[in-house]
Amino acid sequence: MATVKEVARRAGVSLGTVSNVLNRPEVVSEQLRTRVQQAIDELGFVRNESARQLRAGVSRTIAMVVLDVANPFFTDVIAGAEELAEQHDALVVMCNSANSAEREARHLHRLDQQRVLGVLLTPVSGTPTTALRDVRSHGTPLVLVDRVSATPEHPSVAVDDVLGGRLAGEHLLGAGHRRVAFVGVPPGLQQVDDRRHGLRLAVAAAGEVQEVRSSGMSVRAGSQAAAQLLAEPAGTRASAVFCANDLLALGVLNECVRRGVRVPDDLAIVGYDDIGFAATATVPLTSVRQPRQLLGRTAVELLLAQVEGRAPQQVVFEPELVVRRSTARRSRMAVAADAPVATADVLGAGG
Repeated sequence: MATVKEVARRAGVSLGTVSNVLNRPEVVSEQLRTRVQQAIDELGFVRNESARQLRAGVSRTIAMVVLDVANPFFTDVIAGAEELAEQHDALVVMCNSANSAEREARHLHRLDQQRVLGVLLTPVSGTPTTALRDVRSHGTPLVLVDRVSATPEHPSVAVDDVLGGRLAGEHLLGAGHRRVAFVGVPPGLQQVDDRRHGLRLAVAAAGEVQEVRSSGMSVRAGSQAAAQLLAEPAGTRASAVFCANDLLALGVLNECVRRGVRVPDDLAIVGYDDIGFAATATVPLTSVRQPRQLLGRTAVELLLAQVEGRAPQQVVFEPELVVRRSTARRSRMAVAADAPVATADVLGAGG
């Protein structure tokens, strides 16, 4: 790879002139700029942006550490973060903690060493870890994503997951269900715990919630949970299920289709996140929608505000319930049983 010295030699100028062309072109005459640029093109010179940023003590890289890189929810959040970061000449890189506290700690340690502009983190634990405290103590800006900060001095952006659980529960009660199953990982992941709690608040007065513990938050885990649920006697089995995310809900739906269980007549299904696959499933999936890209954009806004020394904020958005065929019984739908659903009925948070 060509060096700055080689560019200067080819152009017949000093190293300082090449540096000015690269960093302060306005102070160099047009003639010299043309000579240097011609040498750059001929040699195929590419500046070492990483080294330059390290020398300056600043980076234009924003790192995002997510729980599961395979979950389309996080893909959409990152897309929103990238959209705003690019407007500020910053790059977003993604790290996958795979829901492992140890892996999260390693990522945070390395990112701190590399002096990134800041970190967007969806934490594994609801309690601040040593690695998280270290990053903050070293002055690296950090924003929690999809998790409300426990302390007001640290910025965060999230969705009201308790409200999301309530929306799902109230919708299922309104559809006549009195026995509702919740499919999600065991307690410990705050977002899932809040969705579970919201469902219980909604159903407590008129029905009951059955817990079905999943082995993860994937489609496969949803299929396994559905097999467990459908093994129950028909007379005591839940008539509806609320899943902690859409991947679980799609797994439940796949298992129902495989077994010939009619959705929603035999089992109604509600997911969470409203990822793109929800609307295009075999039976379009009712889901609690999170503003995924808005979460990402807002996280970058809060990070840049922190870099500029502005006061931290904790932003909480309200979710929406998107009703589709997986909970709307055919006899109550305005369309024919096998006609495609043209549009989704979106209920606001207060609806």
